[in-house]
Amino acid sequence: MEEDLESRTTAQSDSGTRTAATAGSGSDTGSSSSTLAYDKHFVCSAPGLLTLIELVCGLLVWMLVGGTEYLQVPALAWVMCVAVVCWVMTVSLLLVCLTSVHTRFPHIPWNTLGLCFNSIAAVLYTVAALVGTASVTQARRGRHSYNSWMASTICAFLVAVCYALSARLSFRTWKDGRQN
Repeated sequence: MEEDLESRTTAQSDSGTRTAATAGSGSDTGSSSSTLAYDKHFVCSAPGLLTLIELVCGLLVWMLVGGTEYLQVPALAWVMCVAVVCWVMTVSLLLVCLTSVHTRFPHIPWNTLGLCFNSIAAVLYTVAALVGTASVTQARRGRHSYNSWMASTICAFLVAVCYALSARLSFRTWKDGRQN
């Protein structure tokens, strides 16, 4: 217990990363760990706001379709697949941007990756929204499934527009050759 009180952590800055060395009972263990930087300005930027809208509306699509018996209409399984896959990928890319992991791996073409992902997601969500629109006609008006599928279709179109706008911003960044 006395050793725990004597332990201390020294943070040293080494080219943007922090290395922590812990000393206990007078001996240096030489252990090091790096911390991730938090980019608080990303959420306030246009790509960050679009990403947050994509996440919220994408989650709504996922929940609204998943809350019904969507397996009775096989086309809605496609909508559910698109919603889940794009949502998970968007969360992953958001975490990469928020923690500035992209600065640690400069050899990965992040601008090209963002452009490709946003473009593919925009196309997939547009198709999913059209499929959702066609599937709404199979539900009876006023029922839970009809209302949920209609709301999910509206959200899917909104997400498709957000991904298209993100793809446009990614294209501008890619064309200018700037790395995030």
